Amino acid sequence: MIQFLYQDERVALDSAEADLTVLDWLRLHRHRPGTKEGCGSGDCGACTVVTVSVKQDDSGQPVLHHESINSCITFVGALHGKQLLSVESLAQGETLHPVQQAMVEEHGSQCGFCTPGFIMSMYALYQQDEPVNQLRVKIDQALGGNLCRCTGYRPIKAAASKALDYREAQVGSKDAQSGLSDSVNHSDALISRLQILSATVADANGFLQPKTLDTLSGLFKSNPQARLLGGGTDLALEVTQQMKTLTQIIHVSHVPEMRLIEVHADHLVLGAAVTLSECLTLMSDRLPAVRELLLRFGSDQVRNQATIGGNIGSASPIGDLPPLLMALDATLTLRCGDTSRTVPINDYFTGYRQTVLQEGEFVLQVTIPLPAHDSLIAVHKISKRTEDDISSVCMAIHLPQNNGVTQGARVAFGGMAAKPVRAVNTEQALEGSRFDQVTVHAAQAALATELHPIDDARASAGYRLQVAINLLQRVLLGAGK
Repeated sequence: MIQFLYQDERVALDSAEADLTVLDWLRLHRHRPGTKEGCGSGDCGACTVVTVSVKQDDSGQPVLHHESINSCITFVGALHGKQLLSVESLAQGETLHPVQQAMVEEHGSQCGFCTPGFIMSMYALYQQDEPVNQLRVKIDQALGGNLCRCTGYRPIKAAASKALDYREAQVGSKDAQSGLSDSVNHSDALISRLQILSATVADANGFLQPKTLDTLSGLFKSNPQARLLGGGTDLALEVTQQMKTLTQIIHVSHVPEMRLIEVHADHLVLGAAVTLSECLTLMSDRLPAVRELLLRFGSDQVRNQATIGGNIGSASPIGDLPPLLMALDATLTLRCGDTSRTVPINDYFTGYRQTVLQEGEFVLQVTIPLPAHDSLIAVHKISKRTEDDISSVCMAIHLPQNNGVTQGARVAFGGMAAKPVRAVNTEQALEGSRFDQVTVHAAQAALATELHPIDDARASAGYRLQVAINLLQRVLLGAGK
C-alpha cells in the first residue's frame, strides 16, 4: 500500500495504476486544479509541487526537507512516506502564505497559468534552512525551471525577494542569520508521522518498493521486464509523451545501498539513486568545474529527482554525466541477483542506448576518482538555451599534471555519436606534453579526423565538430596559458 500525506491528510492507495502521475492524481482523483499541465515533460514548471521528507542534518538529527518537483513526471507511488503540498495547501483560510502575498503585491501574476508553479518553487526556496542572504542568491536557480509565457519575470523575481523579506521578519534577525527557527523548519509531530509511513510496506498494484538490496536484486532478476525507477525524469516521458502504459515498476530509492554516499580522500562512492541535487552539493567544493554543468542540468525540480544511476542507465548519447565520468575514469558496480561485478564506465556503453548490462542486472554504485589538485579539469556544455536544455555538445577534459606535463589525458564527449565517446587520438596528442598552444593545435588536428558527429535537429554534424575543436581552445584560454 502506498501511503503519504496530502497536506495533513493521510492517503492510502492500493489499487492505483503503477504509472499514475502525481499531476493526474491531484487533478483527476482529488479535483485540485491549481496544479497545471503545460508541457508534460518537466520543462515548463506549471505543474510544480513540493514534497516534504525526513532527512538527517549534520548532527544526525531528523529534520524536514522541502523539495520542488515536477508532478507531471512523478509517479504517485514515489510519494510513499512523504508529504505532498500543492498550491491549495499554502493559504490558511483567507490568509495568504507570504509567498502568495508577495506575488499579489508585486503583480507577479499575469495570465495566471504559470503562477501556481512559481508559487510552489518560491515556497520551496522559502522553506530552506539557510540564511536569507544566501537564499537571495538562489532566486534565479529556484525559479529556473518555471516558464512565464507573459514574460513577467521581473515582478516574479521581485515577489520572491519580498517573500524572503517576510521570512526574515517572521523568524527574527537572530534566526535569520543562522537559518529558520525551529517553529518553521522542525515539526516533531510531522517528522514522526512521516517516519511511521515510511516504515510501512510500500508495494501496490505493480508499483514495487523494495527496502533491501537482496529484495531488489531478486525482484529484478525474476522480473527483468519490469522498469527500474530512480527519479523518473526520463522514464516518465514514456507515459506522458509516448503514451505507453507501464504495468510493473520497481522503485529503487528505498534501498540503502542505492542511496549510499561515501566521501574518501581520493574518491567518491555514490549509490545509483543519489540525486543530482545531492551531487551538486557534493561536487561543488571537490570538483568546482562540474558545478556549472550540474546547474545547467535541467532545473531544481529535475535535479531534485533525477539520479546519477538513471543518467547512466538510460544510456542516452546526450546525457551530460557520462562524459564527465569517463574523463574521471569512474567505475560502475553492477548487480544481478546475489552477484556483483565492476566495470569501467569507458567499457559500459556499447551502442545507441545499449550497454553491457545483462538481463536482470542494474547499476548499483558509481566510484568517482577525485583529480589531484594540480590537475586541469574542465567541462563545457553547448546548447541552444543556456538554461534547462539538452546538450548539442558536451565535452569533459581531464589533464593530470606531472611537473607541468600531462600524464593520463582524458577527453570525452556527449552528443557526438550514438553513445558517449572518448577521443583517444586527441588524448594521445595531449599526452606527455605541456598544455600550450602548440599542443592544442595538435589535439585539434587529431580531433578533426577522429570524430564523426551525428547530424540531427539539435545541430548539424559540421557544427558539432567545429564546436568540439573550438572547445579545446576555450579550455586553453580558461587555463590562462
